[in-house]
Amino acid sequence: MPRSWAKGLGMRGRTSAVSVATVAVLAAALLSGAPAAQADNLDDQAKALQNQANDVESSLEFLDAGIATAAANLTLYRGQLPGAQAALSDAQTRVGAATGAVDALAARVSLAQQNKDKITGQIQSDQEKLTDTKKLIGQIAAQSYKSGGVPSNLSLFFGSSSTGNLADGMDLADQAMRSQNSMLDKLSQQNATNVNSQARLGAVEAEITDLKGKADAALAAEKAARDEAEAKKAAVDKLVADAAALDAELTAKKPQIQAQMAAVKAQQDAVAGQIAERQRQELAAAAAAEAARVAAEAAAAAAAGNNSYVPPAPQTQGNPSAFGLRHPFAANIAITSGFVKHRPVPPGTIDFNGTGFYDHTGIDFGAPCGTAIYAPAAGTVTTAGWTPYGGGFTVMISHGVIQGNALTTVYYHNSSVAVQTGQHVNSGDLIAYSGSTGNSTGCHAHFETWLNGSPVDPMPLLG
Repeated sequence: MPRSWAKGLGMRGRTSAVSVATVAVLAAALLSGAPAAQADNLDDQAKALQNQANDVESSLEFLDAGIATAAANLTLYRGQLPGAQAALSDAQTRVGAATGAVDALAARVSLAQQNKDKITGQIQSDQEKLTDTKKLIGQIAAQSYKSGGVPSNLSLFFGSSSTGNLADGMDLADQAMRSQNSMLDKLSQQNATNVNSQARLGAVEAEITDLKGKADAALAAEKAARDEAEAKKAAVDKLVADAAALDAELTAKKPQIQAQMAAVKAQQDAVAGQIAERQRQELAAAAAAEAARVAAEAAAAAAAGNNSYVPPAPQTQGNPSAFGLRHPFAANIAITSGFVKHRPVPPGTIDFNGTGFYDHTGIDFGAPCGTAIYAPAAGTVTTAGWTPYGGGFTVMISHGVIQGNALTTVYYHNSSVAVQTGQHVNSGDLIAYSGSTGNSTGCHAHFETWLNGSPVDPMPLLG
């Protein structure tokens, strides 16, 4: 039965190299890294990268669901790796900055503490001197007042060991009083200095408290930065490990994949040939019918003696939109992988076919399993049931010829079909339910349109 191999196994009419799809598979999957999508922001980059992985997966779906998933994941992992490495580098830079801030604050705290210790030591020393000086002054004043003399211990203080007479004592007392006044002046000055030192000490202590608070915050920031860097390092390591494992898996399966590709290509070429031949016959039959109609009109005009009859000009090929295709779903379902012809093999990947590109000859709709699928236009069912080429339960509908164009629509991976081969359907009739049968990686609906023997993008044809 006619069979179209969308899902990226490139078919180009009768001689399609559908196996180019595998190019996407192993190309985007094996031994290299598909480049990360270039987008304006991270969300767009992530979306673009996921779309690229979806395209790779869809391109190999008919070949092998497991290989398709592995190839898509490898594309995703390798595409994510540059971003993850950049995030890790950024996190490590923040760790360095946080560490520098911690070290700088620690040095400032140490310096402030040294300043505090110096001021505290100076205040303590000055206080001791102040206490001793006040004690001596008190002794001098008291002795001078009581006896007009100088006690023996004060004589020693002034540098004299003589017991002397009263005059000598009075002289010493006079010296003591002058010394007392001088000391009082010094004490007054020292007291003012101490007041300033206390104020400085308070300021230094406040600075230390502030710096320690900042240091604690810096330490917390450093720990958070280190934790983030460790998490990002783990993510990078996992991406590298997962990519390496998938790369090894696909490399080991390379001979198996190439053998499958050869078999799939032969099957695809056969199905493409069947569709093309059927549409060629439909076009030929339509042309013959039109020729017969024109001949009958001419014969009727001649029999009636109508010599003014002019045969109509040959019919030219019209716009395929004349088929008036409606959307095959009751509700608008998002497209997860679009129609792609000759998509370049991702740089750095292996081109197993040597063509440099791959195809996805249909559209994947993200329809949940069991979603009703309706005929987009009237036609005749040419295939209804299981197909052994990876498409699972399949429906194909020939919509005949309109304005010189022959159109066939195809639906793969259905959970079940609701029509039979040979059945006529009208636009909007239920034909199948979406699923994940055949070589499929998940619930969806694969939809193709074949025009005059070649697959075309369905979107311009849908009303």
